[in-house]
Amino acid sequence: MKTFCGRANPTTGSMEWLEEGEDYDYHQEIARSRYADMLHDKDRNVKYYQGIRAAVSRVKERGEKAIVLDIGTGTGLLSMMAASAGADFCYAIEVFKPMANAAVKIVEKNGFSDKIKVINKHSTEVTVGPEGDMQCRANILVTELFDTELIGEGALPTYEHAHKYLVQEGCEAVPHRATVYVQLVESKRMWSWKKLFPVHVEAEDGEKILVPPSEMENCPGVPSVCDIQLNQMPSSDFTTLSDVVTMFSVDFSKPVQSASTYYRVQLEPVKSGKAQIVLSWWDIDMDPSGMINCTMAPYWVKPTSALQWRDHWMQCVYFLPHEEPVLQGEKLYLTACRDEYSVWYNLQKAREGENKADGEEHKADVRVESPVCRCRAHLLWNRPRFGELNDQNRTRQYVESLRKVLKTDSVCLCISDGTLLPVLAHYLGAKQVQCMQPSRIGLYHPHELWQALFKANHLEDKIKIIEARPELLKPSHLEDKKISVLVGEPFFTTSLLPWHNLYFWYARTAVSTHLASSVTVLPQSASLHMMIVEFQDLWRIRSPCGICEGFDVQTMDDMIKDSLNFRESKEAEPHPLWEYPCKSLSDPQEVLTFDFTKRVPQHCLSTEGSVNLLRKGKSHGAVLWMEYHLAADISVSTGLMQISNEKGNCEWNPHCKQAVYFFSSVIESEILSDPTAVTYAINFDTKTGEIAMDFKL
Repeated sequence: MKTFCGRANPTTGSMEWLEEGEDYDYHQEIARSRYADMLHDKDRNVKYYQGIRAAVSRVKERGEKAIVLDIGTGTGLLSMMAASAGADFCYAIEVFKPMANAAVKIVEKNGFSDKIKVINKHSTEVTVGPEGDMQCRANILVTELFDTELIGEGALPTYEHAHKYLVQEGCEAVPHRATVYVQLVESKRMWSWKKLFPVHVEAEDGEKILVPPSEMENCPGVPSVCDIQLNQMPSSDFTTLSDVVTMFSVDFSKPVQSASTYYRVQLEPVKSGKAQIVLSWWDIDMDPSGMINCTMAPYWVKPTSALQWRDHWMQCVYFLPHEEPVLQGEKLYLTACRDEYSVWYNLQKAREGENKADGEEHKADVRVESPVCRCRAHLLWNRPRFGELNDQNRTRQYVESLRKVLKTDSVCLCISDGTLLPVLAHYLGAKQVQCMQPSRIGLYHPHELWQALFKANHLEDKIKIIEARPELLKPSHLEDKKISVLVGEPFFTTSLLPWHNLYFWYARTAVSTHLASSVTVLPQSASLHMMIVEFQDLWRIRSPCGICEGFDVQTMDDMIKDSLNFRESKEAEPHPLWEYPCKSLSDPQEVLTFDFTKRVPQHCLSTEGSVNLLRKGKSHGAVLWMEYHLAADISVSTGLMQISNEKGNCEWNPHCKQAVYFFSSVIESEILSDPTAVTYAINFDTKTGEIAMDFKL
């Protein structure tokens, strides 16, 4: 059986469906899974084990046999905990076949085959009875079906079904309950991920201001959760307007309802400000008394307790539909609406003289339908992209560069997805501005967004959108003029890794015949940079676990390793490093350059060399990023912004993902004597637009 997999093609700037062997999909799933991260989550594992032991004891004290149902067993870890805690039998359900096969091996290796039956089905297909998958209903329900939003992986419908068909009434559940907490904040930084701020440009004839169209201003955005490592958000980047309040909780030992509903709490701001963001996280009590608790609370909530790093559960940022000015001490109602898989929030002011009981009157105002983006901007730009477009320092660098190259008779063509550069070029006096935009991105037609933006700023007849691919550009598109200035950020929505935006170079090559002989290309060139780093925690997602709470899970480690090495050359993977602290062990090094003033060459570009390690530390991997040289002395970096101190702590561009190449020593868990240098070989294949790399310590 063949699998079709979507891969970005950096030479065409589009997603292409490639036929891969049947193993490919599974290897990707395993290699990029968070299994290693979960197995390294000591806090989670210890608390689950304590909760399972306690649940088995409670059942035994009642004189009953302990029959466990473990839904989403993964490696079989929780079932093995139950068996070793004295459970009489465990049914371990795992829908992903390769994972179920691994669980069978791990259970066998640990000597629990007689106590644990692995069932490779979705839990809703499991049958109970003498001829069924399970002989009888279970009296202990153990699951780990949670994501950062708690319900995004379908925990509610799964629990609902299990209570109806798979477990006894009054069963024990581990975890016993989950509680969702919220806090109202004001944050210009996080709000800049939701809406476009006005852009100010100093032009020859005074200041110009680009304003977003009203439909963008009033758009609620998209309901998908924004999950981040909130522990990396400095307290200077937000102001808390309320105390932490409990929004809702779910008792997993009783029947669970998954139907859409809402929850409402009354808030009194502890500070006046602009309510923009709801920060949210959850905790789980493993036992009814709440003594065994596992929490995702961020650093400012429990400043005294040591934080457990984890990447499979983070914290949520929700954007209110509108910014709401609030006063200290006034009464507000915060409403959380949810469907089976997602949550969204609304804030309302209490009416004059209303108390909490009257708040029920607001029920009629609650709409449980999830928010829908009508302005199209939230479908075209993801949250980091909004942040990037709102970054005034970055915009200033482009404005200064454009000012250096534009003349009053400039014919300007812009090639980048969803970019404001054409407007900047027009404001700075270019005679003719054209912008190449794909006619659709996924299911969306970006030109409708541009028409609204141009209309709101009276630019309808000033900037022309060309809905053609670069290789199909005709002289008539350009009114038979030659392009004197070709500009790009460059940014393309299909790019996954930093060098995928080199599509700009391929597009520039495709439009060569339309360029004036004296054309200026901005950026004039790009360079690939690299640095060797030690991660504070990110290495855990690729590191083998070996023994987890006394159970041998090496079979899982081997599966992950095989999948990471499935391609002959290992690949770099994208990560937003502002969320994952690391320290530099080497100086940053420029390894390849790409000259946009010339066409893409036929031959590959390759380099090899070595980089000296200046600091002691564990060499976990190399970080790679692009820098774009816009004009004479103006460059923008998509990676390292600065090394902030002599310890080597790094500051990264917060709007971009950087490429991380984990060294095999992380994946193999080798202990190395301190290397003094790392050698590298890097090859840019101009036919495919991909970069292959190899490193040796």
